[in-house]
Amino acid sequence: MRRSLLIVLSLVAVMATACGKKDGPGGAPGAGAGGPPGGGMPPLPVETVTLKAETLAAGVTTVASLRADESVVVRPEIAGRISRIHFSEGGHVVAGQPLFTLDGSLAQASLNEAAANLTNSRRAATRAGQLAGDKLIAQADYDKARAALGVDEARVASARTMLSKMTLRAPFSGVVGLREVSIGEFVNAGQDLVTLVRLDPIEVDFSVPENALEQLRNGQKVSITVDAFPGDVYGGQVVAIDPVIDPDSRSARLRAQIANPDARLRPGQFAQLQLDTGGNTSSTALLVPEQALMQDGNTRFVYTVVAGKAHRAEIKTGTRVPGKVQVTEGLKAGDVVITAGQTKPIMHEGLDVTSLPPEGAPPPGAPSPEAPAQAKQPAAPQQGG
Repeated sequence: MRRSLLIVLSLVAVMATACGKKDGPGGAPGAGAGGPPGGGMPPLPVETVTLKAETLAAGVTTVASLRADESVVVRPEIAGRISRIHFSEGGHVVAGQPLFTLDGSLAQASLNEAAANLTNSRRAATRAGQLAGDKLIAQADYDKARAALGVDEARVASARTMLSKMTLRAPFSGVVGLREVSIGEFVNAGQDLVTLVRLDPIEVDFSVPENALEQLRNGQKVSITVDAFPGDVYGGQVVAIDPVIDPDSRSARLRAQIANPDARLRPGQFAQLQLDTGGNTSSTALLVPEQALMQDGNTRFVYTVVAGKAHRAEIKTGTRVPGKVQVTEGLKAGDVVITAGQTKPIMHEGLDVTSLPPEGAPPPGAPSPEAPAQAKQPAAPQQGG
């Protein structure tokens, strides 16, 4: 409802501006730039918030996303038909445990053939060595026998490797997801079979503003909460800090690890995170809604309302909290900041604006909902003389 009202009033303002431009000095009396007051564009309706000091908890508060410590999609290196599945979906597996077995009959036959050829090559090389020692054959014949032996040894190793690839094993301990195939199905090389993730510990990725770089270090304590388990707090520590600052958000990315022995936390969950930067007490700060912020290159600014007109105020920001950003320079308590309407094309410095009442508040002049309704009392009948 509020957004619809803003759109309607903004269209009225634009239409009034267009009409004012069409009417020249020779138009209707009272129109145009030279007309009397009241003929120009009406004030632009905007939503605002009045700044006041708010409590800012020690450290950095931000939002984060959970991710698996290790995650891999199991895929076969060679094509084949699945002959056995060794796990239950959603179950826990250990490193090296078989997950899938492909039909290895052809691979086994190739290995047997290579092994038989290797046996003959070894015997031939042994006889050639004896004959060469007795000077009964040329040294070149003995070298050929040894070369053939080396080739057959390589073929046996290759056949044994191909046979081993018929069994797909877990590269690390973790939890398997839902399998994509069934027993008897023919799969191609590189086809997705199942996802394996390690949930303990679980990792959490988050970002902090670049002006907090001096306060960041590996090993810092973090605590997170998730909507799935309200009231529960999970603790961990920072394990990595990205050396590159994001040029768009001007923030540094960090990664922390959280102990998750019962696997309650899952990858992809949204979390509220508190980073301990060493502060012992909470402080107060000016916080503005994120939607009020605008940016021009590296300059951040907001529009405020001063004497009924829009004023562009350049600011510097600090700590981010859910839905709000700390302002360290450029604003003060009591300033009225525009939170909706400042992105319209007609917005500029000095534009006449009018603040709408806060969302949910009754319009001016309306009776308070808390005031009891006063029922009209009927007039008392007059007593006849």
